[in-house]
Amino acid sequence: MSKYLPLLLGSLLTFSTPSFAAESTTSLSHHPAGITVLLLFIAAYVCVILEEVTHIKKSLPVMLAAGLIWIVIAVSWTGEAHLVEEAVKHYLLEYAELLLFLLVAMTYVNAITERGIFDALRVWLIGKGFNYRALFWLTGFCAFFLSPVLDNLTTALVLCAVLLAVGKDNPQFISLGAINIVVAANAGGAFSPFGDITTLMVWQKGLVEFWTFFALFLPSLVNFIVPAFCMSFAISTEIPPTTKEQSPLKRGAWIVLGLFICTIVLAVSFHSFLHLPPFLGMVTGLALLKFYGYYLTKTHHKQTNDKAHYGQIGDITAFDSFKFVAQAEWDTLLFFFGVIMCVGGLGFVGYLELASNLLYTDLGASTANILIGMLSAVVDNIPIMVAVLQMNPSMDTGQWLLITLTAGVGGSLLSVGSAAGVAMMGQAKGYYTFFSHLRWTWAIALGYALSIACHFWLNAVLFTGVSH
Repeated sequence: MSKYLPLLLGSLLTFSTPSFAAESTTSLSHHPAGITVLLLFIAAYVCVILEEVTHIKKSLPVMLAAGLIWIVIAVSWTGEAHLVEEAVKHYLLEYAELLLFLLVAMTYVNAITERGIFDALRVWLIGKGFNYRALFWLTGFCAFFLSPVLDNLTTALVLCAVLLAVGKDNPQFISLGAINIVVAANAGGAFSPFGDITTLMVWQKGLVEFWTFFALFLPSLVNFIVPAFCMSFAISTEIPPTTKEQSPLKRGAWIVLGLFICTIVLAVSFHSFLHLPPFLGMVTGLALLKFYGYYLTKTHHKQTNDKAHYGQIGDITAFDSFKFVAQAEWDTLLFFFGVIMCVGGLGFVGYLELASNLLYTDLGASTANILIGMLSAVVDNIPIMVAVLQMNPSMDTGQWLLITLTAGVGGSLLSVGSAAGVAMMGQAKGYYTFFSHLRWTWAIALGYALSIACHFWLNAVLFTGVSH
């Protein structure tokens, strides 16, 4: 565990100070209370890292730490009392916007999954008679183009099922295919406001316009293609045994998918044209899903013996839209709460201002953003991006896109660096491991470096040196 402590301490140096700290005249950074806050955060994050060992959900330690941190701040604060309360409310508002946005997105993904669209994709890929190398590339490109709409975790799990079904007799294919999917899912999420939590937060903050994110498409593609090209030579060209498995779509599957697309359009429109928070458009889209769910429920026919019409006239199980809300990744959502409040506390006591000066003033924005991306291979990119956003360093659009790119794809350097990698290790246990991923880190690092170079070259016009 000791090897992680320098990295944990280094991660704190990426964190910065919120506006409330700037308003205060009393810093707690050198006070015993400030040191206590720092230790509480480190202890919580150590528990997050040890989740696979302790089996304690990652949300629990950060939620507890968040409460304790603000207790310490409230007891020790000697400035104006209302500043503490205002700071907590400010961070709560930030979390509420993120929570509602993600809750709707997760609900739609669960509904699409339940209607059988992802299973149909899996069966289609398996039944087409592609060879292993072709399937390697197909699953990679599927991950790259699904991740901008879905989260990288869902994308990885859906396509992992394909790998396990097709490559059960070819461990090498599963191992390399899993690495490829993780890299592709992380890369695909970097060029879309919806592809990753980090891009979503940057977009909701108004730091980068919606369509500007797509300037990262080619750098993200390079990040995926380079390691995939290197690994493809180790994949056999044999044709795996095909299957005649069928997976019929349930009633209304395509309409649910269409409503999801409409919901994304609504979120973009609310933000771009009405200048309203994107989550409001997402919640409006959720209402559409629930109205359609009401229609499916009212027209539902239980036909346990009529398999010929299953998924056409009616389903055996009625559509329940509220069930999909309950199935959201609540551990992840509550983890975000804990992280935002913890990092906010670090900023309030003054540590993040010190770190901001060290990184973005002394090292420079480009160097800082590249190093932060490399750090995300070990430390989750969410607290890193939360901290950078709370710092709000003086950067132009090119630099904000750079931190978005590096924080998104830097997690691919190690299997534990992203939610997709961690999920894949659990799903493909025995085939995809930390060390199997580590053997190809050199190729992933090459893709990481070339994607950054591609961004500097293609998007040079965005590096104006003028901050927002």
